[in-house]
Amino acid sequence: MDHLMPRFDKLLVLDLDETLIHAVETPLPNRWDFRVFDYYVYKRPGVDEFLQTCLDWFAVGVWSSSGVLYADAVVRQLLGGPERLAFVWSASNCARRYDPEAGVPVSGKDLKKLTRKGFQRERIIMIDDSPEKLAKNYGNGVIVRPFEGDPADDELRLLLKYLEVLGPVENVRAVEKRGWRSRVLG
Repeated sequence: MDHLMPRFDKLLVLDLDETLIHAVETPLPNRWDFRVFDYYVYKRPGVDEFLQTCLDWFAVGVWSSSGVLYADAVVRQLLGGPERLAFVWSASNCARRYDPEAGVPVSGKDLKKLTRKGFQRERIIMIDDSPEKLAKNYGNGVIVRPFEGDPADDELRLLLKYLEVLGPVENVRAVEKRGWRSRVLG
């Protein structure tokens, strides 16, 4: 297989914090994987294999609601740099809105920004642990359990199985993604 040509003609958009990594100012009892600024960073179990496989299967972008310097530093630690990614976006690419139920501002990841860059709505899969950040992207979002440093976490292993099923689907928006975990385990 040619590593320059993805297996599926989709864009996979990945979140960083609590999706691929967990970063804290005070270290957890288990050993941290790397440091970024004042943060101790824990890689979600299986993240290296997950990223390599996703880069073989999809065009991959990273969209974090963190600052640009932090996002770039984490991407460098995880992938050695942004060269194989379609983009690395940060908080400046998020849309700010007020969540009246929670009473706080929320950084949303608006799919329109991707479609303006030429990506097709039905060919974008967004992975995030925060449903409120993908509220306007209902048909494109796959919500994962937040990762908070648990070394026994197996979410990425399960997600990879789900992405293998979702990858060849013509229109990802037409697939119900709620309960994806139980379908994989099914």
